[in-house]
Amino acid sequence: MSQGIQKRLGELLVRENLISLQQLNRARDEAAKSGQPLAAALAKLGYTSETEITKFLSQQYRVPAVNLDEFEIDPDVVKLIPKEVCEKHKIIPLSRAGAQIVVAMADPTNLHAQDDIKFLTGLTVEPVVAGEGAILAAIEKNYTVQGPSYDDVMAGFDENEIQVSDYEDDIDVNSLEKASEDAPVVRLVNMILLNAIKKGASDIHIEPYEKKFRVRYRVDGVLQEEMSPPLKLKNAIASRLKIMSSLDISERRLPQDGRIKLKLGQGREMDFRVSVLPTLWGEKIVMRLLDKSNLQLDMTKLGFDQKPLDDFKWAIHQPWGMTLVTGPTGSGKTTTLYSALAELNKASENISTAEDPVEFNLMGINQVQMHDEIGLNFAAALRSFLRQDPDIIMVGEIRDFETAEISVKAALTGHMVLSTLHTNDAPATISRLLNMGVEPFLICASVNLVLAQRLARKVCRDCTAPFEYDLKILRELGASDDAINAARGKTAKGTGCKTCNNTGYKGRVALYEVMRFSDPLKELVLQGSSSAELKAAAIKHGMISLRMAGISKILNGTTTPEEVGRVTMAD
Repeated sequence: MSQGIQKRLGELLVRENLISLQQLNRARDEAAKSGQPLAAALAKLGYTSETEITKFLSQQYRVPAVNLDEFEIDPDVVKLIPKEVCEKHKIIPLSRAGAQIVVAMADPTNLHAQDDIKFLTGLTVEPVVAGEGAILAAIEKNYTVQGPSYDDVMAGFDENEIQVSDYEDDIDVNSLEKASEDAPVVRLVNMILLNAIKKGASDIHIEPYEKKFRVRYRVDGVLQEEMSPPLKLKNAIASRLKIMSSLDISERRLPQDGRIKLKLGQGREMDFRVSVLPTLWGEKIVMRLLDKSNLQLDMTKLGFDQKPLDDFKWAIHQPWGMTLVTGPTGSGKTTTLYSALAELNKASENISTAEDPVEFNLMGINQVQMHDEIGLNFAAALRSFLRQDPDIIMVGEIRDFETAEISVKAALTGHMVLSTLHTNDAPATISRLLNMGVEPFLICASVNLVLAQRLARKVCRDCTAPFEYDLKILRELGASDDAINAARGKTAKGTGCKTCNNTGYKGRVALYEVMRFSDPLKELVLQGSSSAELKAAAIKHGMISLRMAGISKILNGTTTPEEVGRVTMAD
């Protein structure tokens, strides 16, 4: 909207008692601060909605209002006005009748826009009013070159072309290979892969069941159903993906692992780590997306608070010892370790890593892929590393006593060792090592620091709105009354929009629990104290627990109580 109508709009809304003068001034401040139009700022603050403002403008200027979500825009009319003009004036053409063109406008009094349209098209402009957000969404939808939809892909496909036998073993491999190369199958598989990239998915799940075949994406750590192709396509799609992954399509009884590399233009590459698992109703395929361009190696941008970051940096810059990162699968452990390696990666350091699998290739670091079937496991790789004159060693995961023992010995003989374990929090990592059979005095002598982490979904920045949570909920999580009072007006919630697929969340933030293994904690380990006693002592000495880290992220508006409750346990 032009500055003129924004000013008039505010004054008109106050005059009609739809908002107060105080609310108008606050909305103007918000609009100036965020660069949003006044209508969007009013809606964001909850004083009114874009629909109400559109209805008000319609009545005020006697111009019809339209709901663009329910309006089918003529694609031929869209070609008459360039996208740049639409974005500049916040307009979109809707339809044409003879010498008239109907145009949706956020500001129906904008004569400059009407003159531009008349000059470009030679047609008389018939303005209608619509919300600015709805217009911008319609511009994005109608001017963006869309890939084929699921319906488009399936339109040219005759399901009768592929027959599923009653017995899996009766399927002819040559027929499967031929079916997997069928154009609709190829296009459908490409669409599944590309849509996952566009939506920022971390994993794709392709799952056959008795009466259903579904595709799910894991976005920001949560699985959501994307599509349900015809059940008859399950073998053709599985074969297509296995051919792309260089796997054996004739083997349908044993698990297989492979990789797909896609080149997306502009030098961007995307790797898919493919796992095929035979299930009761066919082969389930899970693909992990590995996008090196999105790999965050700057430690300061991972979400660390200052003290935990200082402790972590202190630990990895020690001349020797162990730094352990713990958390469940998909909690960002690999990213944290890679960021530490990136910080340590200098010409003066010899760095070797044992990984299963190697997710990203890092220049200047010697990365070794594990192959258990030929005897190359973490323990064997570690033994070999110690004969390679190493300075820094990274072990993908400590799974057994042998790997733990060699890692501890390496840490005690002048090497920096980085590794991961699967435990629920930092203090439990010590108990896990003890249960593996590592002696308490060796743990105390070798471990510098333990870091536990989780990933919580962030409130979507495009639809965030101030939200006061029930005090009872915040107190149950463990927030203090002082912290709650200090955070008034800062807590937020996503209202749902196109950007976040109406979930209210977009992106993830890491929660860190960093336990520096100080002398008082070592004393407790030697005395045989439990994990609970260790945790209480660590918090007493300044450790911020995962739950406490989550609460601080709620109170500054980054995430929500539901997310923190989902990914952390009570202290």
